[in-house]
Amino acid sequence: MHGLVVKTTGNLYTVRGDDGVSVCCKAKGNFRLRGIRSTNPVAVGDRVTFTPPTDPTTPEGYITEIDDRTNYIVRKASNLSKQSHILAANIDLVLLLVTIARPDTSTTFIDRFLASAEAYGVPVHIAFNKTDELTPPELDLLGQLEATYTHIGYPCTRISALTGQGLHTLAPTLQAKTTLLAGHSGVGKSTLLNALIPSAHARTAHISAAHGTGMHTTTYSQLFELPQGGCLIDIPGIKGFGTFNLEPEEVTHYFPDLFQLSHDCRFSNCTHTHEPGCAVLQALGQGSLPLSRYNSYLSILNDKEEGKYRAAY
Repeated sequence: MHGLVVKTTGNLYTVRGDDGVSVCCKAKGNFRLRGIRSTNPVAVGDRVTFTPPTDPTTPEGYITEIDDRTNYIVRKASNLSKQSHILAANIDLVLLLVTIARPDTSTTFIDRFLASAEAYGVPVHIAFNKTDELTPPELDLLGQLEATYTHIGYPCTRISALTGQGLHTLAPTLQAKTTLLAGHSGVGKSTLLNALIPSAHARTAHISAAHGTGMHTTTYSQLFELPQGGCLIDIPGIKGFGTFNLEPEEVTHYFPDLFQLSHDCRFSNCTHTHEPGCAVLQALGQGSLPLSRYNSYLSILNDKEEGKYRAAY
């Protein structure tokens, strides 16, 4: 039988068959995913071949094969630096939910996520949540980030999942697409999911007053159908984003603004760190390239040298 993986919990997978019937399955054997060693061989969004349970004493079926993926989003596994963790597969869009404060989403985290999405061919729409709670200085910062990412080419939307502000502008963006909903814990993913899909009944929690950080309220990945067509894949909040399989000489390609500037560098193999005639360093000195974007680029270059998960991002 053939179907779509709609939920993952540990080593159990819910597969919705093409006949509309959902079956709980385990993965059979070892899956090799294009040479990538992954902590989760099957992800939400995968199209799979499976065998339903035949023995009443073993209620689970078995996934026997995974279809070729059109794309996926992957990060470095937090506990095994040489392995990856696939967030979702076969997606049309990432809705990256970020907050300016309570909690704040670092530009390094945003840029690392964007670079990985570029590497795996997935468009990203940035939604700034909790904009109804921002102070004037925080609104100024929001405007700066909007200008930065819009200029690069990433669409941005201001919303408040709690009050409903701006949600109507997201509807056309999400319609008829499979969208991954991603962001830090505490940025309001569950609240947004409930606002867009009331039947989801996602659990929400308050931000820690002591640390200004969110708590994990989603502990598994699940696909939800949108009322207007399309679907959202909800995943647990991401604390850090370690990049995976990004070679140093390729990193510039995943920063569209740096890549555009690099055409004017004196040397074709410029690393944009010290070379004379570097157009990226010149733009940085002139203030036309934000320092935050350059620092994010450097942080990914350092990943290869350090060989470890960047939990601080």
